[in-house]
Amino acid sequence: MAYTLVLIRHGESVWNQLDKFTGWTDIELSAKGIQEAKTLGIALKQNGFEFDIAYTSVLDRAVDTLQYALESAHMTWIPVIKNWHLNERHYGGLQGKDKTDAIEEFGEYQVKVWRRAFAIRPPLLSEYDSRYPASDDRYKSIPKDKLPIGESLKDTLDRVSPYWEQELKPAILSGKRIIISAHGNSLRALVKFIEHISDKKIIDLEIPTGQPLIYHLRESDLKVEKRYYLNDALKKNITFWDKIKSLFK
Repeated sequence: MAYTLVLIRHGESVWNQLDKFTGWTDIELSAKGIQEAKTLGIALKQNGFEFDIAYTSVLDRAVDTLQYALESAHMTWIPVIKNWHLNERHYGGLQGKDKTDAIEEFGEYQVKVWRRAFAIRPPLLSEYDSRYPASDDRYKSIPKDKLPIGESLKDTLDRVSPYWEQELKPAILSGKRIIISAHGNSLRALVKFIEHISDKKIIDLEIPTGQPLIYHLRESDLKVEKRYYLNDALKKNITFWDKIKSLFK
């Protein structure tokens, strides 16, 4: 018997669509993103996934993705815990910038380093910047020195991993079936931690929007027994007769 953990990256946001650095900026889902969230909820329901508790960040695109997915799966009754530790990587002074404009301003190599290097931070915000997180009400109870003003993936990992140890891991070990709706980089950090991926290899890992990532974890030590994207598994499980029937639709 293994524990099941489901991770979902939020559906496409408006700024994903516009190819902008988003980070902690609170941007809504695009029409495509809403549909992705509803579709993944249906897929989870049809494939027998049930959950006892859900976790998400405090950013609308992750919260809304979770809500749409749970509505489609008819599981809106489960408890939902929102926590800033699951927020996206904070992109500092890059937040709100078009990625093409950033390349023109700083150069392609520098932008690539900021995006992909494991331990290099983007330009940092000042406390006088309107994007400074301490001025956002949702973070008013958090000490200012704990709030990031620009993070590398390493910083994101250092923020996410204690939350795994203190909250997520004990919940899984207690037998709770968990779904987590978060972001590309906070999920990359979680995956790195769960799978013990090296600093070098994690740079190349991409987690697509709106596709449930399923883990089966060994009960004794939460080592990964199986890992797959639900969408890929469904494609592989199309039977011969499914293919024949599709010809007559």
